[in-house]
Amino acid sequence: MIHLDYRDCRPIYSQIYEGFRSQIRSGILAQGDKLPSVRELATQLAINPNTIQRAYRELEMEGYIASIPGKGSFVCSVPTSEHAEQQPFWDALDAAAEQLTALGVTKEAIIQHFRQGGKKNA
Repeated sequence: MIHLDYRDCRPIYSQIYEGFRSQIRSGILAQGDKLPSVRELATQLAINPNTIQRAYRELEMEGYIASIPGKGSFVCSVPTSEHAEQQPFWDALDAAAEQLTALGVTKEAIIQHFRQGGKKNA
């Protein structure tokens, strides 16, 4: 089950996307498992079905799920890359950058922070 935090600055669709992606990458959801229908999950979470659809669309674009019209959405194999061990760190960086921009920090300031060596020069 996906847990939503309404105090989180990330959009709801992003929390749903991250929740399913995490479950797929950790093996909680295995290849071939069926995800709840858009309507079913929207009812369970009491949110707009379009929000669920957006999360599912992103999961599908990244190869985590496949949607079959009239059948549902199913987990695919976890996308692999030569840098798979780096992926959790890139994901954390993306989440941090998203939260910083929501707080009004510009992308240029984030880039400058890294150019100056990060924490030691903050």
